[in-house]
Amino acid sequence: MQYRRSRAKGAAFFFTVVTHGRRRFLCDETNIKLIREAFQHVVTRHPFTVDAFVLLPDHLHCIWTLPENDSDFSMRWRQIKSYFSRKCRDKFKGGQADALLSTGKQAIWQHRFWEHQIRDETDFVSHVEYIHYNPVKHGLATSPKAWPHSTFHRFVTQGIYPGDWGEDKAIGFDTNIGNE
Repeated sequence: MQYRRSRAKGAAFFFTVVTHGRRRFLCDETNIKLIREAFQHVVTRHPFTVDAFVLLPDHLHCIWTLPENDSDFSMRWRQIKSYFSRKCRDKFKGGQADALLSTGKQAIWQHRFWEHQIRDETDFVSHVEYIHYNPVKHGLATSPKAWPHSTFHRFVTQGIYPGDWGEDKAIGFDTNIGNE
């Protein structure tokens, strides 16, 4: 099957990447360090900018901006997931999924990922807010600032958000955002 993916060079994209079977192991301290290391490994070889990011126990969301003449986010995700999978401790590996038995690959990540090309500034802001509010949405934190595995804190330091953003009331999002 051929998936329809955007080929827009230099564009910004929102991603959702999920663990196989929604297993909840990403926020283990060793895996937090490993996912950071995987991103750094790939970004030094194939540059891109991480505009916003959140790591949750069974999935992550992020927005990337690719270089001006580059559209290959799939290769980058393949390398990030592969790097993480090779170095991930055995206790977090879920064995081989039926579809992967012939290849010998471990079932750590769902095979595919969700991507959405950011259309404009409003779309960008909506997706950034979705990313930063996601731990609250999933009941993992009482506010975005209470979740440590997010770029929310960087946005506060840069003066983009007040520190109490998302604390006082639930924030609703368009049902097209996130695709979890």
